[in-house]
Amino acid sequence: MTKEQFRAEKLYQMCASIAESMLDAGIISVEEYQQIDTILLEKYKPILGTLLAGKPLQ
Repeated sequence: MTKEQFRAEKLYQMCASIAESMLDAGIISVEEYQQIDTILLEKYKPILGTLLAGKPLQ
C-alpha cells in the first residue's frame, strides 16, 4: 500500500466513523448514512474500506 492509499484509507475510515456515530445518535437515518458512505467511497476510493462498506449496520 502506498502512502497515498494509506492516507485515503485513513480519511475514509475517519469520516465513516463519524457518520456511524451520527447514525447511532439518531442524527441521521440509515438512508442518509448509506448516501454518505457512497459519497465517501467515491471520494477516497479506499482499498480496505470497500471490503467493509457492505457490512450490516448494528
